[in-house]
Amino acid sequence: MKIFISSLIGGFEPFRAAARSAVTALKHEAVMAEDFPAQPNSPQIACLQGVRSADLVVLILGERYGSVQGTSNVSPTHEEFLEARDSRPVFVFVQEGITRDAQQTKFVTEVQGWQHGYFRGGFTTPEQLRDLVTGAIHEYQLAHATAPLDTGALKQSSIALLPREGRGNTIQSPVLYLAIAGGPLQNILRPAELEAPALASDLHQRALFTEPLLFDRSKGVESDIDGAALVLEQDGGSRIQLDEQGGILLRLPLEDRRPRGQHGFGGSFAIIEETVVRQLSAGIAYAAWLFERIDATQKLTHVALSARINASEHLGWRTQAEDDAQPNSGSMGFGGNEEKPPVTVSCPRAALRFDAMRLSEDLMVPLRRQRKSR
Repeated sequence: MKIFISSLIGGFEPFRAAARSAVTALKHEAVMAEDFPAQPNSPQIACLQGVRSADLVVLILGERYGSVQGTSNVSPTHEEFLEARDSRPVFVFVQEGITRDAQQTKFVTEVQGWQHGYFRGGFTTPEQLRDLVTGAIHEYQLAHATAPLDTGALKQSSIALLPREGRGNTIQSPVLYLAIAGGPLQNILRPAELEAPALASDLHQRALFTEPLLFDRSKGVESDIDGAALVLEQDGGSRIQLDEQGGILLRLPLEDRRPRGQHGFGGSFAIIEETVVRQLSAGIAYAAWLFERIDATQKLTHVALSARINASEHLGWRTQAEDDAQPNSGSMGFGGNEEKPPVTVSCPRAALRFDAMRLSEDLMVPLRRQRKSR
């Protein structure tokens, strides 16, 4: 890959050298302004062409913003970011323990608030930056590798983890089921490892105390072995199931907990779209951690995710804004007799960390279509 390294040059040479070292150590080509040969174009055009030629961009932000260019009204680094952000991945690294000038502070805030970027963390030394860049590029490669296995079979494995959809028109609190199967399919945990108290304790602690939380801290948690699976569950709330093949099944509540009138579903007549995305994101983040906990050597290289919503067939679908505008009324569905198939996606395992928001949206949109078509 060609990787463009974007940063202020003057006074930042050790950090740029560290980034170059990371890129070349992984056998990629570093594209850097100081390497450009003499050419008729301006340095501004040469750098933007360098960005366009690259597969991804490493953006390194320190204390100084740099000189503003008259044609763009931003610094060269800022212009390179604007050129790259809508067309290729951008890894962002921010220097810590320094005092930034006002323009750089504003620029850092803009970049960190950009939802589609890859913010990979802060650094203080060139050595820390080199390690961060190395890790980010390596994980990106894993996340975008071609799957060497039967993704259809992997999807079926994730679907098999799901319980059947509740039928009928009985009103119930809506829940999201998210199943994640890892492949190539194989046993990851021995029976004794699955039953080890330390494993249940780690799953419990992660779900209860690490954001995004899966468990409600006001409720107790029951832990047990159900068949060949470890289960942690809160009464009427979240449930975590893990089997010997590393298959994960999560039950995540979708009710709106805000008090609003006396009608059901926690004060809403609908499933709230943002709640679905939030719970999907939380579940995916938990699964990414759990795979690292049980399979640190990455025997499982790919995953398939399946999702299903179990709720009253009369329950509608709304965005949060729509629900806030009319909190005490709603459009109720008429229900249907056919069972909707689960929504599935497959991807390299590293995508659970790199592309969690995209995966959440890829699952949410078909779920929304199913609910609105009832």
